[in-house]
Amino acid sequence: MSFFPAIPLGGFLGWRIFNQTEVRQKEIFTNDALTLRNVDYFKENISGAATAADLVNDRRLLTVALGAFGLSEEIDKKALIRRILEEGTEDSNAFANRINDQRWRDFSEQFGYGNFAGPRILLSSFREEIATQYIERSFEERVGEVDTDIRLAMNFRREIARIAENSSPISVKWLQIMGQRPVRTVMEAALGLPATIGSVDLDQQRDIFMRKAEAIFGSNSPSQFSDPEAVEDALQRFFLRKEIESGPSASTPGMAALSVLSAPAGGAQTINLILSNALSRR
Repeated sequence: MSFFPAIPLGGFLGWRIFNQTEVRQKEIFTNDALTLRNVDYFKENISGAATAADLVNDRRLLTVALGAFGLSEEIDKKALIRRILEEGTEDSNAFANRINDQRWRDFSEQFGYGNFAGPRILLSSFREEIATQYIERSFEERVGEVDTDIRLAMNFRREIARIAENSSPISVKWLQIMGQRPVRTVMEAALGLPATIGSVDLDQQRDIFMRKAEAIFGSNSPSQFSDPEAVEDALQRFFLRKEIESGPSASTPGMAALSVLSAPAGGAQTINLILSNALSRR
């Protein structure tokens, strides 16, 4: 049977429990038969996709290629995918550079079909790179089938670190945050901003994000999120905001498990028992 993630609780409490079981669950997912078949097929056949059209017309290859960038839901947009690949990223007017979504630029650049050096499909390092990314993003997708907020948190943890560590100016980093819908969703909630902020002028939006970040986190620079503690602070605010919106109370079943996480002894065993029971039902 295909892997099904064990997430017995939602909210910030569920996130904390999931953090303690994530490595084990990811190992199980990596060795799942379907995951192995997809990865093996990609590694064995990607060298035959000499053109963007070849890749787009092989749905199994495309499944892994898009999945590696969190773009699985776009798989039926063949014309769009082919254009993005064929135009590459070296021309500032290339389609991938004009889409306000970093994932498409990364996708086009890593495959290289439209760039001067050409496709990277013959490189063994490239095949391993894509396979690793596919497993990571696909694992997140599976988690999202059970709990969307935890998937958003996983994506945020990875992508905000990339943004924090790049050499772009502060203003550009905020545009990168605002341009990635999953990252933006978490940041908006962490900053207590309404989704309707998207209707405001782009420069005004950026100013609002920066002012709120300064007030809440003590700095308006996304570079602060190179610190895992700052990331966790943002995620805690995200989950608490979501819980407030959904109206939890002290009687919510998950709240009773707080003592399990805070107890000095026995907590880990209980969490492992929860995980084992959940996985045994796969």
